[in-house]
Formats: sequence, C-alpha cells, structure tokens
Amino acid sequence: FLEASAIIAGSPVYFGTMAAQLKQVFDDFVSLRKKMGNKVGAVFTTSGDVTGGKETTMFSIIQAFMIYGMIIVGDPLAATGHYGVSCVGRPDKKTMERGRLLGKRVAELALKVAK
Repeated sequence: FLEASAIIAGSPVYFGTMAAQLKQVFDDFVSLRKKMGNKVGAVFTTSGDVTGGKETTMFSIIQAFMIYGMIIVGDPLAATGHYGVSCVGRPDKKTMERGRLLGKRVAELALKVAK
C-alpha cells in the first residue's frame, strides 16, 4: 500500500469501533507512518443495526488515517456528503452507488494531490 496514492478502508462495527483485524494493521505498520503522509483516505462501514455505531466506527478509522498524516475525504454531496459510506447489513444498490461515488471522488482527489 506504500505505492498507493489513496486508501479506502472499511470495517464492520464492533462495539462502536473498527474490527480488531483492521486496528492490527494500523498498529503493525505504524513504523511506516511518515511514508503515508498526504495520501488520500476514505472509509466505509456496515453494522447489524440502524443505531449500531457506524459513525463512531468511521471516526476510529479516520482517526488512524489522521495519525498517519493522510488527507481525509468524506463521501460527496451526491452520495449524502457525510463521513463515508455506511449501511446496515449487506449493501443495497443505493449504497453500492454511494460507494462508487466515494471511490470516484477519492481517485479524482488523489490525482490532484499527486500533481
């Protein structure tokens, strides 16, 4: 992932935070933190319940991205304009479209940052 201009990370909700496996990635690669600066980062989550902690989970990933010095991108206004893409359970067509719009926004911004 060091060669990537952007990273979109996602996690199911576990007690209002990212899954242990994703947290382990951030913990294990902290020595690479300075090499991650100015890469674009975005997030997505899924939960088992409408009030299942999706936003706090997104914030936990965003916080890790910020510690890594990354540029955070939320989903575009056309997709709701919030912290990232989230859903309850499996993503439906609307959520998949929001994910596509988020990916497009991340790619466009990564190209601008690289110039």
